Amino acid sequence: MSKRLIIMRHGQTDWNVENRFQGHTDIPLNATGRGQVARAASILGTQDIDHIISSDLQRAFDTAAAVASVKKLRVISDARLRETHCGSWEGRTGPDIEASDGENLARWFDGDDIPAGGEGERRSDVVKRMMNGIEEGLSDCGPGQTLLVVTHGGAARGAIGALLGLVISDWVAIGGLANASWSIVEERNSRWRLIEHNSGVLPEPILGQESSQ
Repeated sequence: MSKRLIIMRHGQTDWNVENRFQGHTDIPLNATGRGQVARAASILGTQDIDHIISSDLQRAFDTAAAVASVKKLRVISDARLRETHCGSWEGRTGPDIEASDGENLARWFDGDDIPAGGEGERRSDVVKRMMNGIEEGLSDCGPGQTLLVVTHGGAARGAIGALLGLVISDWVAIGGLANASWSIVEERNSRWRLIEHNSGVLPEPILGQESSQ
């Protein structure tokens, strides 16, 4: 039997609303985000989920904990599931960065594998650690089991792109995840296939530079 991954983005934060790059900055869920997470947990609670791993940043971990509470599971925290470290862009809005570093921001949005914010991570760096964390999580899953991975917009896109075998420059073709929404990939005949994308309770706007790139 095949294994299944549910790759979920954290709920909304104030920085998402303000269109700020969050990266590794540990921003909490806001009130809207907590509501989104509660609704999402009520739906995911009806799904077959056997193991949960999460970024250690509180916006992701608190999202995972809400689902875990419904499913009566524990969350394994893993720093490898963090968002891209965005270097000098962290905490800044898109328009602010465009004014001072617009050429590099445009290259990054186009899918170039350049360090985010000059001294931050490349997409290839992020997906390498993401896939190491996911593969370790999958090693605890038996045939037919499902692993929930709670992470961040850009990191989720990279993981999905890598699982589907896309080259880095084509990852931008994958639509962003809205807050507290998820995608499902399933292993069939030794290949991963995208079964659902950007699923959730209600249509939510896709906020935040990391997800809408």
